[in-house]
Amino acid sequence: MPRLPLALSIGEPAGIGAEIIAKAWLLRREKELPPFYVLGDPTFVESRLGRLGLDVPIVSVVPEVVLGAFAEALPVFDLGQPIEDRPGELSGATAAATIAAIETAVRHVRDGRASGIVTAPIQKSNLYAAGFKFPGHTEFLGELARQLWPHAPHEPVMMLAGPELATVPVTVHIALKDVPEMLTGEMIVETGRIVDREMKAKFGLARPRLAVAGINPHAGEGGAMGREDMDIVAPAVARLRAEGIDARGPLPSDTLFHAAARKTYDVVLAMYHDQALIPVKTIAFDETVNVTLGLPFVRTSPDHGTALDIASEGKADPSSLTAALRMAGRMAAVRGAA
Repeated sequence: MPRLPLALSIGEPAGIGAEIIAKAWLLRREKELPPFYVLGDPTFVESRLGRLGLDVPIVSVVPEVVLGAFAEALPVFDLGQPIEDRPGELSGATAAATIAAIETAVRHVRDGRASGIVTAPIQKSNLYAAGFKFPGHTEFLGELARQLWPHAPHEPVMMLAGPELATVPVTVHIALKDVPEMLTGEMIVETGRIVDREMKAKFGLARPRLAVAGINPHAGEGGAMGREDMDIVAPAVARLRAEGIDARGPLPSDTLFHAAARKTYDVVLAMYHDQALIPVKTIAFDETVNVTLGLPFVRTSPDHGTALDIASEGKADPSSLTAALRMAGRMAAVRGAA
């Protein structure tokens, strides 16, 4: 039995968050999920589940009683922000509830009331309309970490992890044409350091094996297809190895992701967004989890959006959320927080 529950933010209330959370709770025994509680409005959750015909008992809780309540009812921590149940309809109120749930979840971890956080999908466009100043979840969590853990590392790095593959993009949300100009050896080295440290601390790997993908076809083929791999990637890999990190590369990405190759490493450092996300989602779309490394707490999330268009239809699949809960539970246990 874990010592502390996971804190699960409700995400965008107009989306499928409440639905996939309830469906995950119904699968708690089958999937061997760690105890968790939802941060949101209990009345809203009850209304949405009733609308969808989901027979899930709801209980309002404080984190300290979740372990005893979880087996019999879905625990909900009341944020004190009532939300109207309007599937698919965004508003300033739903944006405020989204932000409050994330902030409160992080504070609960800081205060020793939760072992880690799992975040249901958010609607970034709605948050921007409400004055949200961050590109997304990850950057917001990084800022909260800076505020609440001022002396701890807080360098958020996105990792996508499935049952057979984990990848980390060194550059993330930038246009492909800008990657060669934006990519630096220092970015690769710093990302590699964070991944190495976090795979030890949160996944229990004594010596993580990092495969570093080349940026060009055939990793540049000796400069014939671009010099970035020779001039940027290879020197960065050499620096990581000089620091005692088990890194190899640059490796041609067209042969890096097949089954035999995946047995030779633990994580791929990819040079750009789609190089990292396409293979992991292709191999296990429904079980892929978004993990934020580099923070002083455990954070995972399902790797899909709010699905506003089906929020009233009861069709949402909880598989990615159950995978995120399981992974967060394992990470918290390794880290010693559970």
